[in-house]
Amino acid sequence: MARKEVQAQQEAQPQATEQQVAAAAGERTRPRPVYVPRTDIYETDTGLVLLVDMPGVGAEGADLSLERNVLTIRGRIDDAPPRGFSPIYREYEPGDFERVFTLSEDVDAGAIEAQVKDGVFRLFLPKAGPAQTKRIQVKAS
Repeated sequence: MARKEVQAQQEAQPQATEQQVAAAAGERTRPRPVYVPRTDIYETDTGLVLLVDMPGVGAEGADLSLERNVLTIRGRIDDAPPRGFSPIYREYEPGDFERVFTLSEDVDAGAIEAQVKDGVFRLFLPKAGPAQTKRIQVKAS
């Protein structure tokens, strides 16, 4: 294969992967691009830590939700130019962010915490405690 063909395939691969992830998440039609934020996941003794990189997104532009063990992380940036400036050239096209994770039953969904600093979201997903045995009382009819 020619060098240019290999380079073209390598450049197309990450884009195709991001499109596949967005499509699998049920992406809605939007007038601007949707990026899949880069995410690092670490495990501690007490839970999981997710570091989600969404540059330009603050707490007011974030939408984090959990439904049926599916954690959805969305971010929207305000792409208005600074006051007194108007863009004449942009190399980065502003857009939204979206990422979806399926959580196991080992995560305590009711105790998830999130913080943001400089566009990096830190989510702490605590491990659920050991399953408790529940005694079921039988009533005579």
